[in-house]
Amino acid sequence: MGLRIHFVVDPHGWCCMGLIVFVWLYNIVIIPKIVLFPHYEEGHIPGILIIFFYGIAMFCLVALVRASITDPGRLPENPKIPHGEREFWELCNKCNLMRPKRSHHCSRCGHCVRRMDHHCPWINNCVGEDNHWLFLQLCFYTEVLTCYALMFSFCHYYYFLPLKKRNLDLFLVRHELAIMRLAAFMGITMLVGITGLFYTQLIGIITDTTSIEKMSNCCEEISRPRKPWQQTFSEVFGTRWKILWFIPFRQRQPLRVPYHFANHV
Repeated sequence: MGLRIHFVVDPHGWCCMGLIVFVWLYNIVIIPKIVLFPHYEEGHIPGILIIFFYGIAMFCLVALVRASITDPGRLPENPKIPHGEREFWELCNKCNLMRPKRSHHCSRCGHCVRRMDHHCPWINNCVGEDNHWLFLQLCFYTEVLTCYALMFSFCHYYYFLPLKKRNLDLFLVRHELAIMRLAAFMGITMLVGITGLFYTQLIGIITDTTSIEKMSNCCEEISRPRKPWQQTFSEVFGTRWKILWFIPFRQRQPLRVPYHFANHV
């Protein structure tokens, strides 16, 4: 399955994604400059903590970029419908094209997306069958990175030994308190928002329902078979190897699930 680049022309989405990149850059520069490197130089923390910080930041950025530019599952204009699966397809009343059940027409992007969960302005893209796993990784690594940054900000003032070498001529040192307060405010705001989003995403995968299906109340408990959580997560991430669920540098290969089980809505 080759990488299909998908780019959404939406100024509102560009602004939202730009804000996310700004917060990422702010913390990736400020936290090491004020906290990590000075305390490492004075022997308060081991170097492995700095490597871990940059590793998580890199995973977070890769997940963000890939979730933003990866085709979420856009349906072609003339899809080839397998002969034995025609009953699991339906006609979209907006674009008048055939689509698999559980697909949805995105009014912002102007096309149907397979198993669309929602349109996310923060990645300027739809979250669908082919990039949902990247969106989950983005939520996970953002939460880990935010907790990591907040933890070191707290330790810098209340746990670590005071720094002996401080160059008061540097702008970051003179205005350290204001800069760190802004970083803490952004971190707490990000943590609260991403925790709620990540929780709803996990519940949706465990119950095998998308956000759109929840809002439209089209998934009756009585009408769909229950799957084990390992199966639903494997379908989203495209592999049963759980260690690969955390790797954003790979290509997703969809699991071959029979349509009568995958398209029960």
